Amino acid sequence: MAQVKLNAVRKTYPNGFEAVKPASFDIADGEFVVLVGPSGCGKSSMLRMIAGLEDISAGELSIGDSVVNHVDPADRDIAMVFQNYALYPHMTVRKNIGYGLKNRKIPSAEIDAKVAEAANMLNLNDYLDRKPSQLSGGQRQRVAMGRAIVRDPALFLFDEPLSNLDAKLRNQMRIEIKALQRRLGVTAVYVTHDQVEAMTMADRIIVMNGGVIEQIGTPSEVYHSPASTFVASFMGAPPMNLFDGHANGSEVHVGSTPLHRHAHQGKVTVGIRPEDIVPDVTGPLAIHVNIIEELGAHRLLHGHTAEQPVTIHVAKDFPAAIGPMTASIKPDAVSLFDTATGRRL
Repeated sequence: MAQVKLNAVRKTYPNGFEAVKPASFDIADGEFVVLVGPSGCGKSSMLRMIAGLEDISAGELSIGDSVVNHVDPADRDIAMVFQNYALYPHMTVRKNIGYGLKNRKIPSAEIDAKVAEAANMLNLNDYLDRKPSQLSGGQRQRVAMGRAIVRDPALFLFDEPLSNLDAKLRNQMRIEIKALQRRLGVTAVYVTHDQVEAMTMADRIIVMNGGVIEQIGTPSEVYHSPASTFVASFMGAPPMNLFDGHANGSEVHVGSTPLHRHAHQGKVTVGIRPEDIVPDVTGPLAIHVNIIEELGAHRLLHGHTAEQPVTIHVAKDFPAAIGPMTASIKPDAVSLFDTATGRRL
């Protein structure tokens, strides 16, 4: 296992574009950290700097006890799993998994033992003599993971490894990757644009936007206490409701409805998760429902309050109807953000 430390690490390309602004964080031994954000936010550049595939423009990167800014990728004791699997089509699964070990002049008997162990761990025993073209997408991804496992790396790096899979297979592979990392106890850094993957897999999440780290925290911290309106709107499906509000020094209002007690004064952005708005015949929040979205296990009600869009999460058996309703807010469920900066108050 290995601890990873980044101290003011940044990436600026020759054309002057700053893909990653100075970033500092630590990843503990055995921790599973997910870098998440929209396309172009800098998460892949960050991962590639850790891997040694991109030069570091400034700052210091350490893996274990060593500064690795100028260490070749092959000497960093890492293993990387890519989005496109990168398997050799003319080789069998057995040879694909063991290819890296063969290049390192590992004895054949040791290679065979490591390949057998990885295949058993990944349920690939029945496919060792097949070519990649004879495998499903999920099986190819397991082969790519097996090739990484046999190296016994100190650090696993995953670059959007599930984005080519269908939704059902992604769900299955999320569980398998997390269980595998737990079993091996290896430090892992995982890049994705999918906030569901981030929430379900991470010990800690690093949310990035425009080359800047918006927030670092556990899935619960990021979800329930977003550090900015960007995090609030990006993390969560459906995302947090964000309303234009006004604080008078004692209460925060959305429209004419008081929702929260706070000493702030002036314009604020009010954030409330859909599940924290509760239908209530005596509730103060007047809502007009326009659309009912049936999702099987629950329903989403989409409408307006104080002329602003709102989404409410309700149980599958809630008697929803198009038209007016009233609701209340769960205690301590309101997040307040500075309207100008977007940062949490």
